[in-house]
Amino acid sequence: MNRKTTQSTKTATLHKRRAALGHLATIGALAAMPQWALAQSDRPLRLVLPNATGSGVDAITRAAQPALSKALGTTVVVENQPGAGGVVGLQTLSKAAPDGFTLSVVSNNVVIFPSVLKSLPFDMPGDFTPIAMMGSTPMVLVVNPQKVAATNSREFIALLKNKPGELNFASGGNGTILHLAAEMFLDESKTSAKHIPYKGVGPMVTDLLGGQVEFATVALPSVQQHIKSGALRAIGMCGSQRVAAAPEIPTFIEQGLTGYSVEAWFAVIGPKGLSPANVKRIHDGIVAAFNDPTVKETMAKQGNTINISSPEQAQAAFKSEMAKYAALVKKAKLEPQ
Repeated sequence: MNRKTTQSTKTATLHKRRAALGHLATIGALAAMPQWALAQSDRPLRLVLPNATGSGVDAITRAAQPALSKALGTTVVVENQPGAGGVVGLQTLSKAAPDGFTLSVVSNNVVIFPSVLKSLPFDMPGDFTPIAMMGSTPMVLVVNPQKVAATNSREFIALLKNKPGELNFASGGNGTILHLAAEMFLDESKTSAKHIPYKGVGPMVTDLLGGQVEFATVALPSVQQHIKSGALRAIGMCGSQRVAAAPEIPTFIEQGLTGYSVEAWFAVIGPKGLSPANVKRIHDGIVAAFNDPTVKETMAKQGNTINISSPEQAQAAFKSEMAKYAALVKKAKLEPQ
């Protein structure tokens, strides 16, 4: 073998060694990276909503979806899984791997369930990881103006008293915040009506518009356009004060029903066992997304109040809210179903 051939062989061997070392270095670097970072660019994050399209939570989530995708550096896919008032979607989340790629945006419903349902296929909040309480959305009692002539609280309460148990009210399902808010109104006003539960807010609003049911308590973003068009009439805001997104609608407190005040909150949760690193990553992404100017503007138009808590505050809030709604359910005399 001549010197030229020997030199070529040595050079080739050196290149192979360098390539092998580079490959090992790459493997080592990848192994040291957190799992979510490896898949961040090619694995979507699923947001399972235990609510139907058209709900307040759905409107909030879809408004923040692009900003959340940008903040987390990966595609965010929204999956509506309504059913049993939200139990179906929550069951999906409870069975998901705690890898930070399956989350849910939820409402008060999740802390009401234990008080109104005899059995659940999961433990609340034990089978979940609360990540952030994000804020609240205003609720409003609306009527179909073709079916109900009342234009304010006094007239509406008088109608209910003249026709005890005859009017129908809709909700997104048994034990939901929409159901409880209406029952609390009936209890406070000493009136009665028949509850018609639906499999989600979308079908509920469709029948409300069609006159199959006379009234409902619902998140403002779900019916805002219908109030503006005149297809539905707002009787009163359910919260303690008027909202900038609909300043013309008075509260029930203003109209004399001083003991009635309820609003819907929304939060982000993950499955049980989510690591602190993933909790922090997701929490940081939520904060960034809801600080986006476009998202801020949309939240204001919908009437939502954004106030993002820490994960620790969220965990404490879930426990305290469960106790609060247990007391409200008892006061409204709702029997577990």
